[in-house]
Amino acid sequence: MAKCAVSRRSRITPEREAELYEAVLDLLRDVGYDALTMDAVATRTRSSKATLYRQWGSKPQLVARALRHHKPVSIADIDTGTLRGDFHEMVARTDDQQIEKDSALLRGLAHAVHENPDLHQALRDLLIEPEITGLDALLQRAVARGELAADNPALKYVPHMLVGAFIARQLIEARPADRAFLSDFLDSVVLPALGV
Repeated sequence: MAKCAVSRRSRITPEREAELYEAVLDLLRDVGYDALTMDAVATRTRSSKATLYRQWGSKPQLVARALRHHKPVSIADIDTGTLRGDFHEMVARTDDQQIEKDSALLRGLAHAVHENPDLHQALRDLLIEPEITGLDALLQRAVARGELAADNPALKYVPHMLVGAFIARQLIEARPADRAFLSDFLDSVVLPALGV
């Protein structure tokens, strides 16, 4: 049975698979997880619902695979020589449209991740873990350069501050975060909290 599923899956080209995953993410942004249906995915991608179930088994598995396929660019390699420069380069590497897309994706999954462990893990894989790993690399270099004290209590809260800003602007101001907002947030909140 597993051999059959593997051979069936292999009939989808990597390009077609990427197209399907992007359609799933677009639907998540548009309608949220609860309203996303296999029928809607089939319609959007001009696929049969039977094919989707045969390839991915269930909606949670399809969504999780789509999330895992869409990996963000790593920020761990950013090294401008200063923490402020690194943070601002991190913001500069994305554009306002991608920030809005990621924000919409988070809103679309917010409730569902608490009820579905596979979705929760996929979201962590997609956004949280790569960001934490990249931020840790930036922060550790700043410690090594002497910009930050290794025992600074705010170090462990940098991911919380950034994720919080990313989500909170929509809730508080009914506007998505953008590059200008994130840059100002870094200079006004994160860097002062770190003593920079």
